[in-house]
Parts: sequence; C-alpha cells; structure tokens
Amino acid sequence: MIKFACLAAAAALSLIATPAAAEPGKAIIAIYHVAPGQQANFLKWMDQQDRISTAAGIAKGQLYAHTDGDSWDYLVINPVTSEAQDAAFDAAGRKMGVNTMRGGLELRKYISSHTDTFVRGPMTTAEYLSMVGEK
Repeated sequence: MIKFACLAAAAALSLIATPAAAEPGKAIIAIYHVAPGQQANFLKWMDQQDRISTAAGIAKGQLYAHTDGDSWDYLVINPVTSEAQDAAFDAAGRKMGVNTMRGGLELRKYISSHTDTFVRGPMTTAEYLSMVGEK
C-alpha cells in the first residue's frame, strides 16, 4: 500500500503544477481491474479518451501500469474538469463520431471493477497541516 501511495503522490505532482504555498489542485485517481482478455481493448478505449481530451483542450490522464504488488492493473490520474470542459469533451467526441455519453457503458465491457478517488495536491506535509489549521 505504501508503494501505491508513493506512486499516486508522484503522479499527482506531475499532473498538477502548483506553486509552493498556493491552493493545491484537485485530481481524480482511478484504479482499474481489467477483465481477463480485455487488456488491449481497455488500452485502446483509454487512448480514444485521450484523443478526445486533446481535441477538447483538456489535459490527458496519466496512466500507470501495474508491475508488482497489489492486484490492480492500471492507475490513471485525471484532472477534475469543469462543466465547460465536460461540454467541450462531449463536442470533441461528437466530431470524432464517438458518443461520449455511452462512455461508461463502453468502459464496463473491458473492466471487472474500478474505483475513483478525488484527491487534493500536490502539497507538502507542512502545507497540508497549515491548510487544516494544525500549524
């Protein structure tokens, strides 16, 4: 679990560029367990989501592939998007012939389970203590 926490923290640091002492950003960490035999299809679906994000001007998620330890297959760190960004994503998908509203249904063909966790960061321990009024 410590490896996972370090991986998530490092990934969040590289996704959200926040100057020291600034309000930390927000991200979504998704952990996927891919269904047997669906690895390539899952990755192709994720690549399509990245291409739609790029077309919409939204940062792509950062994918981490499991190599050792816990049972997850992939960890993806995505930015938290605004309603305007969500609308831009849907519009970019339509231009590419993709019904993004069906995205959740499509994704579920390739996974056995997943979790999404909202996080705040990057920040130092001292910054977090200050933010919660303990320093």
